[in-house]
Amino acid sequence: MILALTIAILVTGAVYLIQQRGMVRIVFGMTLFGHAANLMLLAGGVGAWRGEPFPDRTPLADAADPLPQAFVLTAIVIAMATTTILLMLAALGRDDDTDVPEPVDDTITDPMATLGRAAEKGVRG
Repeated sequence: MILALTIAILVTGAVYLIQQRGMVRIVFGMTLFGHAANLMLLAGGVGAWRGEPFPDRTPLADAADPLPQAFVLTAIVIAMATTTILLMLAALGRDDDTDVPEPVDDTITDPMATLGRAAEKGVRG
C-alpha cells in the first residue's frame, strides 16, 4: 500500500510540474515521472518479496524475476537521456515566455534609419 501511495504521489507531482510554464519545472516533472515509472515496473514484477537465487538459501522457483529489473535499468537510461535533452533545451533557451516585454515606442526620429545600409550609402554618396 505504501508503494502504491508513493507512486501516486510521484505521478501527481510529475503531472503538476509538467503542466507549468518554466522549462526547469518540466525537467523536474519528467524526472519524477521517470522515478514513478521505475517503481511501477518493480511493483509489477514483485508479487511477493522474494529471496536471492542461491541454491542453498532459496529455491530457483522462488527467486526474483530478472525481467522487471532489466526493464527498470532500461527506464533509468531513457530517463537520464530525457533529462539530459531537456536540460540542454533549458540551457539553450532564450526566454521561457513568462515576462511581459515593454511596449516599443513607435516614433521614428530619423526616417532613413529604417531603410538600412543602402539608404546610408545613398545619403552619403
